[in-house]
Amino acid sequence: MSGYHDDDIKVLTGLDPVRKRPGMYIGSVDNVGLHHLIWEIFDNSVDEVIAGNASIIKITLKKDQSIIVEDNGRGIPTGINKSTGLSSIDTVFTVLHAGGKFDENAYKTAGGLHGVGASVVNALSEAVIVQVKRDGKIYESRYVNGGKIAQPSKIVGDTTNRTGTSVWFKPDKTIFKNPTFNPTTIEERIRESAYLYKGLSIIFENQIDDVKKEFKSETGISEYVAFINEDKTKLNKIAYFQGMADTVQVELALQYTNSSSEIIISFANSVKTRNGGLYVTSFKSTLTECINNAARKWGLLKDRDKNLEGEDAREGLTTIISVRVPEKIIQYKNQTKDELSTPEAASAIKKIFGEKFKSWLDENKKEAEKIIDKALTARDARVAAKEAREDVKALKNTGKRTTIKGSKLTPAQSRDYSNNEVFLVEGDSAGGTAKLARDKIHQAILPLRGKFINVEKAKLKDLLANDEFNTIIAAIGTGIGSDFKIENLKYGKIVIMTDADVDGSHIQTLLLTFFYRFMKQLIETGHIYIAMPPLYKFTNKNSKVSQYVWDDTGLEALKAKTTNFEIQRYKGLGEMDAKQLKETTMHASTRQIIKVSIEDAALAERRVTVLMGDNAQIRKEWIDANVDFAFEGD
Repeated sequence: MSGYHDDDIKVLTGLDPVRKRPGMYIGSVDNVGLHHLIWEIFDNSVDEVIAGNASIIKITLKKDQSIIVEDNGRGIPTGINKSTGLSSIDTVFTVLHAGGKFDENAYKTAGGLHGVGASVVNALSEAVIVQVKRDGKIYESRYVNGGKIAQPSKIVGDTTNRTGTSVWFKPDKTIFKNPTFNPTTIEERIRESAYLYKGLSIIFENQIDDVKKEFKSETGISEYVAFINEDKTKLNKIAYFQGMADTVQVELALQYTNSSSEIIISFANSVKTRNGGLYVTSFKSTLTECINNAARKWGLLKDRDKNLEGEDAREGLTTIISVRVPEKIIQYKNQTKDELSTPEAASAIKKIFGEKFKSWLDENKKEAEKIIDKALTARDARVAAKEAREDVKALKNTGKRTTIKGSKLTPAQSRDYSNNEVFLVEGDSAGGTAKLARDKIHQAILPLRGKFINVEKAKLKDLLANDEFNTIIAAIGTGIGSDFKIENLKYGKIVIMTDADVDGSHIQTLLLTFFYRFMKQLIETGHIYIAMPPLYKFTNKNSKVSQYVWDDTGLEALKAKTTNFEIQRYKGLGEMDAKQLKETTMHASTRQIIKVSIEDAALAERRVTVLMGDNAQIRKEWIDANVDFAFEGD
């Protein structure tokens, strides 16, 4: 096992600060941060795959909400580390900034958090058990209460001819208030990782639901693009490019569809960079340059025409970018690795993709002309939308039209925008009740009563002509599309509040599609919420005590232990008075509310395409399989 030994484990500093400021290391202590614990350990296993030493990774979700991550890699070194006097296993799991990632002889490229991940998971867990198979023996270490060594590394078996590392951990309830893992979230990340490494087998065993699945891709990121675009009309066959420059390995797959949106998903050493970075910027500029050059060469852009802009060239584009960068030069903007700032990766993209995409355009001229024609159409739509925005501003300035009708928006009194909320309420009746129920200082009410258009099929010009969307845009203040500016946001929370029925679900879907397509950053930064009005009011007729119930499971539980009861089914927001609406749905200390997030951009794109696209049969099949509208009462 050359290249990975006890002396490869380098120690930088100690451990305790993680429990004091967990957000610095995992981003947050909400549901996203909870799942990040899995990825910290999982990425270490992936690093063994990158190094060519592992082919199988397994994640097990136990019934007690603990997790096991195991691989068939080399196994963590097991001897005594000379810097700490501890075994190398105990060093990796109890000392912050200790790991094999600091020595390029152990890992040329790596996605794990530079040796931080294992100790961070230990610090934020109530218990951790590590088993290592190496050199014919099985070693085990145990930790409790945020990283305290309960059992130093010792041999617990000596008959194995296998190698690898297994980590079991149970999150600390004092750090994570509701440590409940979402199997769908885990599956999505596993699927994504399988696409990045051809032939890698990733097994997910969900013991809660008694389900076991294997994820494996034979064609890699090209298959990932196909997965995203499955239900769309394609303009070209998937184009795949790879190469190495400046010690950086580049893989890139792309395809255009008839969609009006763009999807760029980027990875550095298998870790998703949600905010991209220099290499994604380099890809965008290189793509635009190549398309403009081809359009001029073929006479599709005249001398007097301006170049196509980046957003024109990328409309309908789906791209997966994967780079592998040596540890000695890799740079991230922050600890959670949302943005890569390595200049060498940017120059590698420009060189490899620039040369190969130029050749691809020439060799696939028929498909390339379709792409350019779509870009020209996108340019015309952009210009028309700009004119529409200017018309709206002109009408507003002349007093002929106002985009926020005084009779509709009831504003919050506070100018502290970050603490203000706006409720987008279905219907005038519920809007009127919400006005009475609101906190006048911090809550604004915007009733929605007109006809919404399907933004998945509409152009920006049509969207701006729709009164309901136009009013929402003006109320929020950020602008949309290329004009979007998050710093102009007027509300910390934008809350969609609709009836708990089919029509309400449809309005939710339209609004979420609108935010996803034209104000995606509001979702990515956690500003979009869905209010959860109760379905029932349950009254114990003997005790005269009433309580609200949000789902059928809770209702059945109450009915099972109460003999004399009365049930009121709320078919709409309008059936609640102001007091009821306030305490169940609007007051910050008593309401139930869901933050909308995008954990998996590929899956989100597929769902939006299915629900709002042209294929009615696919939409019907998906709704039949996935949507269970609450029943309408006894």
